[in-house]
Amino acid sequence: MEYIKFTKEQLINLEFSLNREILRSNRAGSYACQTLAGCNTRKYHGLLICPQPGIDDDNHVLLSNVDETIIAGGVEFNLSIRRYQGGVYHPKGHKYLREFKIDQVPVITFRVGNVLINKEMVFTTNEDRILLKYTIVESSEPSIILRFKPFLAFRNVHFLTRANMDADTSAIPIPHGITVKMYQGYTPLYIQFSKKAEYTHSPDWYYNVEYIKEIERGYEAHEDLFVPGYFDVEMRRGESIVFSAGTTETEPGKLKQRFAIEERKRMPRDTYINCLKNSAQQFIVNREGKTQLIAGYPYFGRFSRDTFIALPGLALTTNQYDLFHNVLSSIVPELNGPLFPNILRRKFPVYNSIDAPLWFIWAVQKYYYKTGKAGQIWSDFGAAILQIMNGLKEGTQYNIHLHDDGLLYGGVAGEALTWMDAIIDHQPITPRMGAPIEVSALWYNAIAFLIELTTKARKKIDTLYWKETLNLAGQSLLAKYWDKDKGYLADCIDEQGADFTMRPNQVIAAAMPHTPLPEEIRKSLLSKVKRELLTPRGLRTLSPMHPQYKGTYSGDQISRDLAYHQGSAFPWLLGFFAEGYLRIHGKGGLSFIKNLFYGFEPEMFEHGLTSISEIYDGDPPHKPAGAISQAWSVAELLRMYELIEYYEKQDN
Repeated sequence: MEYIKFTKEQLINLEFSLNREILRSNRAGSYACQTLAGCNTRKYHGLLICPQPGIDDDNHVLLSNVDETIIAGGVEFNLSIRRYQGGVYHPKGHKYLREFKIDQVPVITFRVGNVLINKEMVFTTNEDRILLKYTIVESSEPSIILRFKPFLAFRNVHFLTRANMDADTSAIPIPHGITVKMYQGYTPLYIQFSKKAEYTHSPDWYYNVEYIKEIERGYEAHEDLFVPGYFDVEMRRGESIVFSAGTTETEPGKLKQRFAIEERKRMPRDTYINCLKNSAQQFIVNREGKTQLIAGYPYFGRFSRDTFIALPGLALTTNQYDLFHNVLSSIVPELNGPLFPNILRRKFPVYNSIDAPLWFIWAVQKYYYKTGKAGQIWSDFGAAILQIMNGLKEGTQYNIHLHDDGLLYGGVAGEALTWMDAIIDHQPITPRMGAPIEVSALWYNAIAFLIELTTKARKKIDTLYWKETLNLAGQSLLAKYWDKDKGYLADCIDEQGADFTMRPNQVIAAAMPHTPLPEEIRKSLLSKVKRELLTPRGLRTLSPMHPQYKGTYSGDQISRDLAYHQGSAFPWLLGFFAEGYLRIHGKGGLSFIKNLFYGFEPEMFEHGLTSISEIYDGDPPHKPAGAISQAWSVAELLRMYELIEYYEKQDN
């Protein structure tokens, strides 16, 4: 019995099927994203979305969609669905949907009278190419015609396009298909079939296609899509064909074989755990000799902080040590002084992330604890660690400096240097200038790990200086953040004092491998977090008792930004909550953490199918929002699962 499966009644209900999205991606950096019904509701939706290095190296929608029409007995039945301005749906092919299921690949079943047809989707692993396989399962007709209309966009994912005179509307014939390139700078799009297809060139624009999710988000939501013409393919019962759309030409005769090979590579999504493991692979990109992580789909690119936080969960929990090593090795050259760029591979990088280098060291630490190879790890990453630690000690941009209390401080007006970085009108909503608690915790842990690793690897550093700094930082962390009466840690300190706004960042301090916090303090703060911030979908970013708390994430960008770190619940924080909680309660805390972890299983059937969303509303029913598949959300749930397995093996 299939794990992920939806019925006709669910699929033809647009309120149901338009709010569930399918994501497929590959190692080349390409992805496809659509709703269950096949209707695009975001400008980020499409069947072939891939980087365009000849323009900006950002993701671009080349193939927005494909209209499929069955012609049987001289009658046409369009299987597609599209929304136009004013909320008009045309055609309404969703009424022919009968089943959707995912095992190794998504399979969509349509029924039109006595014709039953399956549609399957897969990406080739290492190139910008999507393959769609169509099979006539049942038909009383001796033969039918499948007609395909490709809808082209050729535009950046963040922007929409309109009909224009600059578009090249020509199509060049190639074996079993055509190649098109609407604008200069783009890679051509090659559309081909596994068998001969009769192509009719009939260039046309389809106006005012509407994306309802963009309306909800307060953005421009209408665009015009271009159709160069259509393909007719004659098919018989039991026959399959494969449609290919890619940025290079392929051999049509090998398309069926390529589809079968790619399908066999896929991990079955037949359990909750396998869905998480499968989703973890979707963020990995190998391009131009570098291995990097996508922070989340469909909005985000490659961020250093997100990479370092997510990488242990995505790679180490499944013992993919080569993957872990390759990702870190690809990013190390981006280090500038002690800082990594916030957004990786940007033309003009900005190094406004105080915590990213410390998360890098934490990630290396996790790698060391998995492998125990101190000498090799120091050989690979020791120079970067020293560059970070010495550079932070000496001080760097954004007023990041080592205070005489042994802690790391930073911040300038108008900048947000931590992961809480939402900004409105050039002003951070949560400035956190000074020494944020997770930065202090990461800094203390980094010093201790530096001493630990160099000792094991037998490398010489100024151990006396770092031990003195560690001792001073530990004393300051305890003295300046902890309030016994409140029972939790301050979120940030500066020269004026402590900000005791109740936020979740303190759980990171409770989870660090090296911490100066005694057990009673860690137990107290986790108890407070559990009472005020914990939800079934993550930790709230602000206590509901705070006057600025916003429990729902919706509306235009300003409304969403105001809620993003002022109440929204983030799943990624649960990994650190669980780590700190189990460190104190041991096997006795397992039942509680297991309930939290397995409570996420219904999310496999919501929002981004078989993955975990970026955020959830702080208020019940904790609706999903933001990116439909977020790297650190998936990663930290996998770390929770690893922790559960570890503590289940421990003696009482």
